[in-house]
Amino acid sequence: MGTMTLLPQSRPFTRTDLDAMPDDGHRYELIDGMLVVTPAPSIQHQRVVGSLYRLLFAACPDQLEVIFAPFEVALAKDTVVQPDLLVAPRASFTDRDLPTAPLLAVEILSPSTRRYDLTLKRDRFEASGAASYWVIDPITLTLIAWDLAEGRYVERANLKGDESYDATSPFAVTVTPAQLGR
Repeated sequence: MGTMTLLPQSRPFTRTDLDAMPDDGHRYELIDGMLVVTPAPSIQHQRVVGSLYRLLFAACPDQLEVIFAPFEVALAKDTVVQPDLLVAPRASFTDRDLPTAPLLAVEILSPSTRRYDLTLKRDRFEASGAASYWVIDPITLTLIAWDLAEGRYVERANLKGDESYDATSPFAVTVTPAQLGR
């Protein structure tokens, strides 16, 4: 039998509580003291993550690094998230986490995370100062990209299939959603 994890009652979750979560294949994140648990991703989700990682990695300048989940981004004491992909300066990472907002956070949507990724998570990345936030639907092969302008996200792309997005932030890269599902 596995070990039992006691969860806090009548108080928000903290980073310490998050560290006590079991290694059971689920993704545990913390948003404003609320624990969010999501199941392991689908094969299509993983294909898109892998394709986009290779694309970003190939275009990434040496001073930046592309990392894929699971890896924690500590936006606040009560907000620790794990975007599917993130880009940040190499010097900003610790062995444990990224203790600041990334330059780019990417989420691949799934039925269980769609609302969360498009609302709560997007809002937290915006408030933390993450320069860019992208969401990709692996089924319809669509991409929505936002960049931070005067503290608010502005939509830069909303496209699907063979349409291409010529991103400039955090570096120049062209993303074509139809090519990510392979």
